[in-house]
Amino acid sequence: MTEGPDAETLGHPDEIDARADALRALAGSHVQVLVAGAYAFHEYTGIFRDTKDLDLFLRERDLEEGFRVLESAGFRTELEDATWIGKGYRGEWFVDLIFGSGNGVAVVDDLWFEHARPGRVMGIDVQLAPPEEMIWSKAFVLERERYDGADVNHLIRAMGDELDWERLLFRFDRYWEVLLSHLVLYRFAYPSERSKVPDRVMEVLLERVAAELGTDHPRAVCRGNLMSRVQYRHDLTALGYEDGRRWDEGERTATLGAATDGGSERDVPAGGGR
Repeated sequence: MTEGPDAETLGHPDEIDARADALRALAGSHVQVLVAGAYAFHEYTGIFRDTKDLDLFLRERDLEEGFRVLESAGFRTELEDATWIGKGYRGEWFVDLIFGSGNGVAVVDDLWFEHARPGRVMGIDVQLAPPEEMIWSKAFVLERERYDGADVNHLIRAMGDELDWERLLFRFDRYWEVLLSHLVLYRFAYPSERSKVPDRVMEVLLERVAAELGTDHPRAVCRGNLMSRVQYRHDLTALGYEDGRRWDEGERTATLGAATDGGSERDVPAGGGR
């Protein structure tokens, strides 16, 4: 872990005060939150970039209480998207309360908190989002205007020796090709540090590739919009592909239903069905 950056260097003093007040209020409440985004990224990698907000992750069931805590601290709150994000505003400054991801994949569940790491941000003792879950959520952010692949690479380079690779395989599950694509790019970016990714992880993923060579999925589905809502719109509207988000939601619901019937969600085999 690295020391957090000096708050006075990050932006307008009122902006920093708003972030610190929000974090202090939530840290002193019964609402469990995790610091993610640029602050956690800096803690793990030593790389700092200016950021327009503070990303706080919490379970969806805690969102309303989180809003109440922020409102008591002088913030105006708003549910920006009912599927994954709310915001707390103080004037023009704001913090994000995130409980999922725009594509519905990286939902904040108990495992985020079980594997959180201690840190100190803006002089406040906090829990940081686990690097594994940060990689999982960032791996799907592949828009033209925002690409988080470099963040994934930096997290692997800095934390690869400590990562729970079995949990990463579990997290990606049917999205294992997304993980493999990032690991291949990591190998390209850091050829002298390929050992940060265990050979067994690459072997498992490449075996899955070999098993599927020469086969096509039986349905004309485009899952590109799980990575970019905009860039694959043409495929859905003009080329007739089935919406990958809707198809995936049905598949995911069926898988979780089977897991509930026969065990816990943690029992779902990593890299299961497509």
